Amino acid sequence: MKITPSDLHEAPLFGKRGWCAKGCRAWAAAHHLDWSAFVRDGIDEAELLATGDPMAAALVDWKKSQQDES
Repeated sequence: MKITPSDLHEAPLFGKRGWCAKGCRAWAAAHHLDWSAFVRDGIDEAELLATGDPMAAALVDWKKSQQDES
């Protein structure tokens, strides 16, 4: 499953809707992920989960829950 920039804008974080792009860009850099490639193509859930970061896992879980609803 691909996670896209649109998902970042829709996913809740700490009770608020949407994640901060500036913060996500810094997060991606800290985890050695290519932000430009993510913006262009999305990123596979496995690559996000491989970071071991709980925020990445929460985003993947949210995306799966959205697919389950449709």
